[in-house]
Amino acid sequence: MSEDLKNAAARKGSFLQTIRAVAWSFFGVRRSADYEQDVEKLNPVHVIIAGIIGALVFIGALVLLVRWVVGSGVAG
Repeated sequence: MSEDLKNAAARKGSFLQTIRAVAWSFFGVRRSADYEQDVEKLNPVHVIIAGIIGALVFIGALVLLVRWVVGSGVAG
């Protein structure tokens, strides 16, 4: 099993490709053919890092949106 993990971690997909794939997955719009290509070429470590970054950006955007709405008096 560790040999499979080593092979997966040695994949040469770029981090930009990984970010793009994770961004599309956040929206839930990913074609099956694109998913298969991602599985073959993306580094799983990059996918985890990009997912964490994406989640943090999403949470930050939500916090800023709530602060803006509350601060503008629209929610009051």
